[in-house]
Amino acid sequence: MPFDLFRLLATPATLCTLLCFPALPVLADDSGKVLPVKNSEAKTAEEMKPYTELIEHTSAKVEMLPIPGGKFQMGSPDTESDRRPDEGPVHEVEIAPFWMAKFETTWDAYDVWMSDLDVFAMEVNKLEPTPRDVIANEFQKSQPTKPYCDMSFGMGKRNFPAICMTQHAARTYCKWLSAKTGRYYRLPTEAEWEYACRAGTTTAYSFGDDPSELEKYGWFADNAGEAYKNVGKKKPNPWGLHDMHGNVAEWVLDQYVDQGYPADTLKPVNPLLVPMTLYPRTVRGGGWDKPAVDCRSAAREGSTEDWIAQDPQFPVSIWFLTDALHVGFRVVRPLQEPSEEEKKTFWDYSEPIQKERPVPLER
Repeated sequence: MPFDLFRLLATPATLCTLLCFPALPVLADDSGKVLPVKNSEAKTAEEMKPYTELIEHTSAKVEMLPIPGGKFQMGSPDTESDRRPDEGPVHEVEIAPFWMAKFETTWDAYDVWMSDLDVFAMEVNKLEPTPRDVIANEFQKSQPTKPYCDMSFGMGKRNFPAICMTQHAARTYCKWLSAKTGRYYRLPTEAEWEYACRAGTTTAYSFGDDPSELEKYGWFADNAGEAYKNVGKKKPNPWGLHDMHGNVAEWVLDQYVDQGYPADTLKPVNPLLVPMTLYPRTVRGGGWDKPAVDCRSAAREGSTEDWIAQDPQFPVSIWFLTDALHVGFRVVRPLQEPSEEEKKTFWDYSEPIQKERPVPLER
Protein backbone atom coordinates (compact mmCIF):
# COMPACT_ATOMS: atom_id res chain seq x y z
CA MET A 1 0.00 0.00 0.00
CA PRO A 2 1.43 3.46 -0.90
CA PHE A 3 2.66 5.37 2.13
CA ASP A 4 0.31 8.32 1.66
CA LEU A 5 -2.77 6.14 1.39
CA PHE A 6 -1.64 4.18 4.45
CA ARG A 7 -1.25 7.43 6.39
CA LEU A 8 -4.76 8.42 5.35
CA LEU A 9 -6.35 5.11 6.27
CA ALA A 10 -4.46 5.02 9.56
CA THR A 11 -6.36 8.09 10.75
CA PRO A 12 -10.07 7.36 11.31
CA ALA A 13 -11.06 11.02 11.47
CA THR A 14 -9.49 11.85 8.13
CA LEU A 15 -10.91 8.71 6.53
CA CYS A 16 -14.39 9.69 7.71
CA THR A 17 -13.96 13.22 6.38
CA LEU A 18 -13.05 12.01 2.90
CA LEU A 19 -15.06 8.81 2.48
CA CYS A 20 -18.04 8.95 4.84
CA PHE A 21 -18.81 12.49 3.75
CA PRO A 22 -18.16 12.72 -0.01
CA ALA A 23 -16.96 15.96 -1.53
CA LEU A 24 -19.61 18.54 -2.35
CA PRO A 25 -20.13 19.51 -5.99
CA VAL A 26 -18.76 22.94 -6.86
CA LEU A 27 -19.38 25.29 -9.74
CA ALA A 28 -15.73 25.20 -10.69
CA ASP A 29 -14.19 26.73 -13.77
CA ASP A 30 -10.72 25.25 -13.75
CA SER A 31 -9.49 27.77 -16.32
CA GLY A 32 -9.53 30.49 -13.65
CA LYS A 33 -8.04 31.21 -10.27
CA VAL A 34 -11.35 32.01 -8.56
CA LEU A 35 -13.75 29.28 -7.49
CA PRO A 36 -17.27 30.41 -8.44
CA VAL A 37 -19.60 30.24 -5.43
CA LYS A 38 -23.15 31.58 -5.40
CA ASN A 39 -23.62 34.99 -3.71
CA SER A 40 -19.91 35.35 -3.00
CA GLU A 41 -19.39 38.44 -5.15
CA ALA A 42 -20.53 42.02 -4.51
CA LYS A 43 -19.47 45.47 -5.62
CA THR A 44 -21.27 47.42 -2.89
CA ALA A 45 -22.26 46.77 0.71
CA GLU A 46 -25.91 46.64 -0.36
CA GLU A 47 -25.13 43.73 -2.68
CA MET A 48 -23.43 41.62 0.00
CA LYS A 49 -25.22 38.36 0.84
CA PRO A 50 -24.51 35.31 2.99
CA TYR A 51 -22.65 32.60 1.11
CA THR A 52 -21.02 29.25 1.76
CA GLU A 53 -17.35 28.92 0.87
CA LEU A 54 -16.43 25.46 -0.36
CA ILE A 55 -13.07 23.79 0.07
CA GLU A 56 -12.56 21.79 -3.09
CA HIS A 57 -12.08 18.01 -3.02
CA THR A 58 -13.57 17.74 0.49
CA SER A 59 -16.91 18.20 2.24
CA ALA A 60 -15.57 21.06 4.37
CA LYS A 61 -17.20 24.47 4.09
CA VAL A 62 -17.14 27.90 5.72
CA GLU A 63 -20.37 29.87 6.06
CA MET A 64 -19.86 33.61 5.63
CA LEU A 65 -22.18 36.43 6.72
CA PRO A 66 -22.13 40.07 5.53
CA ILE A 67 -21.20 42.64 8.17
CA PRO A 68 -22.25 46.20 7.27
CA GLY A 69 -19.72 48.97 7.63
CA GLY A 70 -20.21 51.70 10.20
CA LYS A 71 -18.93 53.51 13.27
CA PHE A 72 -18.98 52.33 16.88
CA GLN A 73 -17.55 53.09 20.30
CA MET A 74 -14.77 50.57 20.88
CA GLY A 75 -13.84 49.54 24.41
CA SER A 76 -15.78 49.54 27.67
CA PRO A 77 -16.93 52.60 29.63
CA ASP A 78 -15.82 53.22 33.21
CA THR A 79 -19.35 52.35 34.36
CA GLU A 80 -19.29 48.79 32.98
CA SER A 81 -19.23 46.13 35.69
CA ASP A 82 -15.93 44.24 35.98
CA ARG A 83 -14.27 46.52 33.43
CA ARG A 84 -10.48 46.23 33.16
CA PRO A 85 -7.93 48.97 32.38
CA ASP A 86 -6.86 47.40 29.06
CA GLU A 87 -10.37 47.93 27.64
CA GLY A 88 -10.01 51.67 27.23
CA PRO A 89 -10.08 54.39 26.51
CA VAL A 90 -13.40 54.21 24.69
CA HIS A 91 -12.85 55.62 21.21
CA GLU A 92 -14.83 55.93 17.99
CA VAL A 93 -13.81 53.61 15.18
CA GLU A 94 -15.05 53.38 11.60
CA ILE A 95 -15.11 49.94 9.99
CA ALA A 96 -15.44 49.09 6.29
CA PRO A 97 -17.89 46.33 5.23
CA PHE A 98 -16.68 42.73 5.38
CA TRP A 99 -17.89 39.16 5.54
CA MET A 100 -17.25 37.16 8.70
CA ALA A 101 -17.48 33.42 9.31
CA LYS A 102 -20.75 32.49 10.97
CA PHE A 103 -18.91 29.99 13.17
CA GLU A 104 -15.45 29.54 14.59
CA THR A 105 -13.16 27.59 12.25
CA THR A 106 -13.85 23.91 12.81
CA TRP A 107 -11.47 21.00 12.71
CA ASP A 108 -13.37 19.85 9.59
CA ALA A 109 -12.05 22.89 7.68
CA TYR A 110 -8.72 23.30 9.49
CA ASP A 111 -7.59 19.69 9.08
CA VAL A 112 -7.90 19.95 5.30
CA TRP A 113 -4.86 22.22 5.35
CA MET A 114 -3.14 20.87 8.46
CA SER A 115 -3.27 17.23 7.33
CA ASP A 116 -3.33 17.53 3.50
CA LEU A 117 -6.82 16.03 3.27
CA ASP A 118 -7.58 17.72 -0.05
CA VAL A 119 -4.32 16.46 -1.52
CA PHE A 120 -5.06 12.93 -0.35
CA ALA A 121 -8.57 13.14 -1.80
CA MET A 122 -7.20 14.21 -5.17
CA GLU A 123 -4.81 11.27 -5.19
CA VAL A 124 -7.46 8.74 -4.17
CA ASN A 125 -9.87 10.05 -6.81
CA LYS A 126 -7.13 10.58 -9.42
CA LEU A 127 -8.00 14.23 -9.91
CA GLU A 128 -5.81 16.74 -11.69
CA PRO A 129 -4.97 19.85 -9.66
CA THR A 130 -6.84 23.02 -10.55
CA PRO A 131 -5.03 26.36 -10.99
CA ARG A 132 -6.13 27.14 -7.42
CA ASP A 133 -4.56 23.94 -6.13
CA VAL A 134 -1.30 24.89 -7.81
CA ILE A 135 -1.27 28.32 -6.14
CA ALA A 136 -2.24 26.83 -2.76
CA ASN A 137 0.60 24.33 -3.00
CA GLU A 138 2.99 26.97 -1.60
CA PHE A 139 1.10 27.02 1.68
CA GLN A 140 0.48 23.28 1.64
CA LYS A 141 4.24 22.73 1.66
CA SER A 142 4.63 25.08 4.60
CA GLN A 143 2.01 23.20 6.56
CA PRO A 144 2.55 22.44 10.24
CA THR A 145 4.96 19.77 11.30
CA LYS A 146 3.09 16.84 12.80
CA PRO A 147 1.78 17.60 16.32
CA TYR A 148 3.17 15.55 19.17
CA CYS A 149 -0.35 14.49 20.22
CA ASP A 150 -4.03 14.88 19.32
CA MET A 151 -4.39 18.67 19.48
CA SER A 152 -8.11 18.38 20.26
CA PHE A 153 -7.06 16.70 23.52
CA GLY A 154 -9.97 14.29 23.24
CA MET A 155 -12.65 17.00 23.25
CA GLY A 156 -13.96 16.13 19.79
CA LYS A 157 -13.33 17.01 16.15
CA ARG A 158 -16.31 16.86 13.80
CA ASN A 159 -18.03 20.26 13.95
CA PHE A 160 -15.95 21.28 16.95
CA PRO A 161 -13.75 24.41 16.87
CA ALA A 162 -10.09 23.93 15.99
CA ILE A 163 -7.77 24.97 18.83
CA CYS A 164 -4.16 25.24 19.96
CA MET A 165 -2.79 26.91 16.83
CA THR A 166 -0.40 29.85 16.95
CA GLN A 167 -1.40 33.13 15.35
CA HIS A 168 1.16 32.32 12.65
CA ALA A 169 -0.61 29.04 11.89
CA ALA A 170 -3.99 30.79 11.68
CA ARG A 171 -2.50 33.43 9.38
CA THR A 172 -0.96 30.76 7.13
CA TYR A 173 -4.29 28.92 7.00
CA CYS A 174 -5.92 32.13 5.78
CA LYS A 175 -3.32 32.47 3.02
CA TRP A 176 -3.95 28.88 1.98
CA LEU A 177 -7.74 29.36 2.00
CA SER A 178 -7.33 32.51 -0.10
CA ALA A 179 -5.29 30.58 -2.67
CA LYS A 180 -7.72 27.63 -2.68
CA THR A 181 -10.73 29.83 -3.35
CA GLY A 182 -9.37 32.90 -5.13
CA ARG A 183 -11.00 35.12 -2.50
CA TYR A 184 -8.94 37.03 0.07
CA TYR A 185 -9.37 35.74 3.63
CA ARG A 186 -7.57 36.86 6.77
CA LEU A 187 -7.98 37.12 10.51
CA PRO A 188 -10.14 40.02 11.70
CA THR A 189 -8.59 43.07 13.25
CA GLU A 190 -9.38 43.57 16.91
CA ALA A 191 -11.67 46.47 15.96
CA GLU A 192 -13.51 44.40 13.36
CA TRP A 193 -13.96 41.59 15.86
CA GLU A 194 -15.47 43.81 18.56
CA TYR A 195 -17.62 45.65 16.02
CA ALA A 196 -19.03 42.34 14.76
CA CYS A 197 -19.44 40.97 18.29
CA ARG A 198 -21.39 44.02 19.47
CA ALA A 199 -23.55 43.97 16.32
CA GLY A 200 -24.83 47.47 16.98
CA THR A 201 -25.18 47.06 20.76
CA THR A 202 -23.48 49.10 23.48
CA THR A 203 -24.03 46.74 26.42
CA ALA A 204 -21.50 44.46 28.10
CA TYR A 205 -22.65 41.54 25.97
CA SER A 206 -24.43 41.60 22.62
CA PHE A 207 -27.59 40.46 24.47
CA GLY A 208 -27.45 42.97 27.33
CA ASP A 209 -25.69 43.58 30.62
CA ASP A 210 -26.93 40.59 32.63
CA PRO A 211 -24.26 37.83 32.79
CA SER A 212 -26.92 35.33 33.89
CA GLU A 213 -28.19 35.41 30.29
CA LEU A 214 -24.85 34.19 28.93
CA GLU A 215 -26.01 30.60 29.37
CA LYS A 216 -28.25 31.09 26.32
CA TYR A 217 -25.54 32.52 24.08
CA GLY A 218 -22.22 30.95 24.95
CA TRP A 219 -20.19 28.12 26.46
CA PHE A 220 -18.08 29.22 29.41
CA ALA A 221 -16.79 27.91 32.72
CA ASP A 222 -20.22 27.63 34.33
CA ASN A 223 -21.86 25.49 31.64
CA ALA A 224 -19.20 23.96 29.36
CA GLY A 225 -18.35 20.97 31.53
CA GLU A 226 -14.59 21.40 31.07
CA ALA A 227 -14.58 21.07 27.26
CA TYR A 228 -15.47 23.05 24.17
CA LYS A 229 -18.70 22.28 22.31
CA ASN A 230 -19.97 21.95 18.74
CA VAL A 231 -20.17 25.34 17.06
CA GLY A 232 -23.55 27.00 16.61
CA LYS A 233 -25.43 25.35 19.48
CA LYS A 234 -26.17 28.60 21.31
CA LYS A 235 -28.14 31.67 20.22
CA PRO A 236 -26.41 33.98 17.74
CA ASN A 237 -25.81 37.69 18.21
CA PRO A 238 -28.03 40.23 16.37
CA TRP A 239 -25.99 39.83 13.17
CA GLY A 240 -26.26 36.04 13.15
CA LEU A 241 -22.77 35.23 14.43
CA HIS A 242 -22.52 32.27 16.81
CA ASP A 243 -20.13 31.72 19.74
CA MET A 244 -18.77 35.26 19.85
CA HIS A 245 -19.13 34.97 23.63
CA GLY A 246 -17.28 31.88 24.84
CA ASN A 247 -16.61 28.41 23.39
CA VAL A 248 -13.12 29.37 22.18
CA ALA A 249 -11.26 32.66 22.20
CA GLU A 250 -10.38 33.91 18.72
CA TRP A 251 -7.15 35.21 17.27
CA VAL A 252 -7.20 38.70 15.80
CA LEU A 253 -4.39 40.41 13.88
CA ASP A 254 -3.35 42.91 16.53
CA GLN A 255 -0.52 43.23 18.99
CA TYR A 256 -1.82 43.32 22.57
CA VAL A 257 -0.98 46.30 24.80
CA ASP A 258 -1.93 45.83 28.42
CA GLN A 259 -2.19 49.57 29.06
CA GLY A 260 -5.11 49.78 26.64
CA TYR A 261 -5.49 51.22 23.16
CA PRO A 262 -2.58 53.48 22.09
CA ALA A 263 -4.39 56.53 20.71
CA ASP A 264 -1.23 57.89 19.12
CA THR A 265 -0.78 54.72 17.02
CA LEU A 266 -4.24 53.50 16.04
CA LYS A 267 -6.04 55.18 13.17
CA PRO A 268 -9.76 55.97 13.55
CA VAL A 269 -10.63 54.13 10.31
CA ASN A 270 -9.97 50.37 10.04
CA PRO A 271 -7.32 50.44 12.80
CA LEU A 272 -4.71 47.72 13.19
CA LEU A 273 -1.81 47.50 15.61
CA VAL A 274 0.61 45.46 13.51
CA PRO A 275 2.42 42.90 15.73
CA MET A 276 6.10 43.67 16.20
CA THR A 277 6.81 41.15 18.97
CA LEU A 278 5.78 37.51 19.26
CA TYR A 279 4.18 38.03 22.67
CA PRO A 280 1.67 39.26 23.59
CA ARG A 281 -0.85 39.15 20.74
CA THR A 282 -4.58 39.48 21.10
CA VAL A 283 -7.41 36.97 21.33
CA ARG A 284 -11.02 37.96 21.91
CA GLY A 285 -14.22 36.32 23.12
CA GLY A 286 -13.28 34.38 26.24
CA GLY A 287 -13.59 30.61 26.08
CA TRP A 288 -15.10 27.43 27.45
CA ASP A 289 -12.82 27.56 30.49
CA LYS A 290 -13.28 31.26 31.28
CA PRO A 291 -15.69 33.07 33.63
CA ALA A 292 -18.51 35.19 32.22
CA VAL A 293 -16.57 38.43 32.73
CA ASP A 294 -13.97 37.28 30.18
CA CYS A 295 -16.68 36.74 27.56
CA ARG A 296 -17.88 40.36 27.44
CA SER A 297 -17.78 42.19 24.09
CA ALA A 298 -14.89 44.43 25.21
CA ALA A 299 -12.88 41.81 27.12
CA ARG A 300 -9.34 41.26 25.87
CA GLU A 301 -6.59 38.71 26.45
CA GLY A 302 -2.92 38.75 25.47
CA SER A 303 -0.98 35.63 24.57
CA THR A 304 1.92 34.54 26.78
CA GLU A 305 4.75 32.04 26.58
CA ASP A 306 2.83 29.94 29.12
CA TRP A 307 0.61 28.92 26.20
CA ILE A 308 3.51 26.87 24.83
CA ALA A 309 5.12 25.81 28.12
CA GLN A 310 4.81 22.03 27.58
CA ASP A 311 5.98 21.98 23.96
CA PRO A 312 8.50 19.10 23.74
CA GLN A 313 10.11 20.41 20.53
CA PHE A 314 13.37 22.35 20.38
CA PRO A 315 13.10 24.96 19.14
CA VAL A 316 9.43 25.22 20.09
CA SER A 317 6.83 24.85 17.36
CA ILE A 318 5.76 27.88 15.34
CA TRP A 319 2.48 26.10 14.63
CA PHE A 320 1.03 24.66 17.84
CA LEU A 321 0.28 25.95 21.34
CA THR A 322 0.33 23.03 23.74
CA ASP A 323 -1.29 24.97 26.57
CA ALA A 324 -3.88 27.15 24.82
CA LEU A 325 -6.82 24.76 24.72
CA HIS A 326 -9.24 27.69 24.69
CA VAL A 327 -7.79 29.45 21.62
CA GLY A 328 -9.13 29.19 18.04
CA PHE A 329 -10.09 31.64 15.30
CA ARG A 330 -12.58 32.61 12.60
CA VAL A 331 -11.94 34.24 9.23
CA VAL A 332 -13.12 37.45 7.59
CA ARG A 333 -13.13 38.71 4.02
CA PRO A 334 -13.17 42.47 3.31
CA LEU A 335 -15.57 43.73 0.65
CA GLN A 336 -12.79 45.81 -0.91
CA GLU A 337 -9.78 43.56 -1.36
CA PRO A 338 -6.50 45.37 -0.66
CA SER A 339 -3.68 45.44 -3.18
CA GLU A 340 -0.93 42.85 -2.98
CA GLU A 341 1.43 45.51 -1.66
CA GLU A 342 -1.07 46.52 1.06
CA LYS A 343 -1.46 42.91 2.09
CA LYS A 344 2.28 42.39 2.25
CA THR A 345 3.13 45.53 4.19
CA PHE A 346 0.08 45.86 6.46
CA TRP A 347 -2.67 43.27 6.64
CA ASP A 348 -0.51 40.17 6.38
CA TYR A 349 2.61 41.53 8.06
CA SER A 350 4.01 40.78 11.52
CA GLU A 351 7.37 40.52 13.24
CA PRO A 352 9.45 38.65 14.03
CA ILE A 353 9.30 36.69 10.80
CA GLN A 354 8.57 33.08 11.72
CA LYS A 355 11.17 30.65 10.42
CA GLU A 356 9.18 28.02 8.61
CA ARG A 357 10.56 24.59 8.01
CA PRO A 358 8.92 23.56 4.72
CA VAL A 359 7.54 20.06 4.87
CA PRO A 360 7.94 18.39 1.47
CA LEU A 361 4.79 16.60 0.39
CA GLU A 362 5.47 12.89 0.38
CA ARG A 363 4.16 12.22 -3.09
